[in-house]
Amino acid sequence: MMIEMADFIEESNALRFSGPLILARLGDIPERLHELHTTPAVIDLSHITRLDTVGAWVVHRLSQRSGATVIGTSAVATHLLAQVAAADRPVEMVPDRAHPLLHLLSEIGRSAATAIKTMVGLVGFLGDIILATYNILSTPARFRWPAVVQCFDDVGVKALAIVGLMSFMIGLVIAEQGSTQLAANGLEIYTINLIGRLSIRDLGILMTAIMVAGRSGSAFAAQIGTMKLTEEIDAMRTIGISPVEALVLPRVISCTLLMPLLGFYSSFLSIVAGGLFCWASLHIPPITFVERLREVVPITDLWVGLIKAPVFGLIVAMTGCFQGMLVESDAEQVGLKTTAAVVQAIFLVIVLDAFFDVFFTQVGWG
Repeated sequence: MMIEMADFIEESNALRFSGPLILARLGDIPERLHELHTTPAVIDLSHITRLDTVGAWVVHRLSQRSGATVIGTSAVATHLLAQVAAADRPVEMVPDRAHPLLHLLSEIGRSAATAIKTMVGLVGFLGDIILATYNILSTPARFRWPAVVQCFDDVGVKALAIVGLMSFMIGLVIAEQGSTQLAANGLEIYTINLIGRLSIRDLGILMTAIMVAGRSGSAFAAQIGTMKLTEEIDAMRTIGISPVEALVLPRVISCTLLMPLLGFYSSFLSIVAGGLFCWASLHIPPITFVERLREVVPITDLWVGLIKAPVFGLIVAMTGCFQGMLVESDAEQVGLKTTAAVVQAIFLVIVLDAFFDVFFTQVGWG
């Protein structure tokens, strides 16, 4: 069986190639071209049967070296030669050093554009969640309640230990630092005010949201991102299952419903830790601590915390799922989007916490 090889004929000021000008059929053509004694003015490709990138590269470098004109190319060969010519440029191993001010401005602009794009994407994702919720309410049989129960276990039950430990330690820190500053003026009794109002109104819910963002929000992003990489989400769409209904909605529901409970649990343990510190260090009996707590902490502080909590839970779950859905190419994307989910969730939670504090102060719940 004869295998057709590429070849060329040297004519007067012209080279005429024939056969398949591809890697597997080049033979010794590159060496023979290098040893040419004359410089061709024309390269004729009208007789080639096939052309690949390597063959196009040989022709391109020959035309560049000799200044010859390439003729007789088909549409495919012309496109391939153009692509090879576009890629034939030196690669900068070390990029040009930009002016520090221009570099700073470009980074600020890039970050601002990314932030705006992310916020628009989050708003659109919230719309998808609302639409999925409406569909589930229209046909409740479609909803997967076991997935919600599983998320309850992951987000709530398994988080009790770490949230409780964190809250207890924060309560001790607040009591210790507050009493140290207040004792200088003989106002140790106001340590109870500090512990009660900070734990119930702000820090209990805020620190719980940050902990859930780092623990559950990152897990949501990693889980959904991995499913995106393995094309499980595409498979779900193929068989008619909405990924938002099956994956996102159970996580959003679990975080939104459990955040008030976790926040109340966190505030309670923080107050217990502060009470123990006051008893052991400031010699304030527990009964006095409880009575003082009832006097100085208004019920509105509890309502403020419980109103914040479900909003924080929604933000944490939505951000984690949104970043997981953005994973596209490789495993590195999973890590990057998981980090982005945690950072964005914590940022949004802190911004919303400040907004809530200003709002509630203005309406008289300060």
